[in-house]
Amino acid sequence: MRAAALGGAVVLALTACGSAPEETESTAGGGETAAASDFKACMVSDQGGWDDQSFNQSGYEGLQRAAEELGVEVNAVESTADADYGPNIDSLVQDGCTYIIGVGFLLEPAIQEAAEANPDIQFGLIDSAFSDDEFNTIELDNAKPLLFNTAEAAFLAGYVAGATTETGIVGTFGGLPIPSVQIFMDGFVDGVAQWNEDSGEDVQVLGWDKETQEGQFSGDFETQANGQNITQGFLDQGADIIMPVAGPVGQGAAAAAEGKPGAKIIWVDSDGFESTEYGSIILTSVMKEIGQAVFDSIQQASEGEFTNEPYVGTLENEGVGIAPFHDFEDAVPQDVKDRVEELQSQIVSGDLVVESPNTP
Repeated sequence: MRAAALGGAVVLALTACGSAPEETESTAGGGETAAASDFKACMVSDQGGWDDQSFNQSGYEGLQRAAEELGVEVNAVESTADADYGPNIDSLVQDGCTYIIGVGFLLEPAIQEAAEANPDIQFGLIDSAFSDDEFNTIELDNAKPLLFNTAEAAFLAGYVAGATTETGIVGTFGGLPIPSVQIFMDGFVDGVAQWNEDSGEDVQVLGWDKETQEGQFSGDFETQANGQNITQGFLDQGADIIMPVAGPVGQGAAAAAEGKPGAKIIWVDSDGFESTEYGSIILTSVMKEIGQAVFDSIQQASEGEFTNEPYVGTLENEGVGIAPFHDFEDAVPQDVKDRVEELQSQIVSGDLVVESPNTP
């Protein structure tokens, strides 16, 4: 699956044509250090765009925070299709960017090609490492992966889903079959399994088979109607809690669930209660602290301390986590909350290891 996804992304990145989308540029006023004044942090979105209420938006917020707090010049270029990645990155190279961050797994081929062609420029890539032609992980001196072990947090969300479902059926689906999506689904399935073990119940999970790594995908991160249709199919089969791992497509899932009494959504990447209009049906969210990771990496680079060592967000370093239950605070039993805290402590200590073939 990964080979197919990367292969497609390579073709799209190399067949880009036409002008890049309009750029947005800002410079923080006042308080610039000498290092910051010579430093320019830049970012390229994937096709979801900056207002996806998910990982692109989180990355962009980290970039803007760097502009405001560090006094660095920034430039953000939005992609509307896979074919934009290569030209957009090239436009930032030509713009004199010091550090260029690509948001999302699908930008790996284009970011890697640019990093290899421009050894004097620093690069970052969210949700993917770099690989050779045989898809073996490699290191590039001037490129830093920003990765997240979301299986750990999704495990906790899956446990809550198993504990609070009223129908005994929950579901999850992804946007594309890529590691940064499947890792959420792996953790979710294992969390439900942990609830079943603790309770003696048999909550079923629709949409994902961890063992075979096969399940349902909407086909992209854009078409909300696909998410709505998949979710409606889950609801028709009796599911009442669904976790879409598909960026803006998740809004289609939420639209379907909103019309079904008792149905709930588990959001991903950001706190969906805060970032979407569907807070009233969001049980919790599996969060990646992408904004913080982006800010930290920009700060390091602007201070001359850039390294190619991968950043991996975990429960232990608070790079991943689950959001508060918000409107469902009273609906989640206290013993379940206590057990979730216990499970989190066990994961942090290493006594409980959440395993996934997609772990970074």
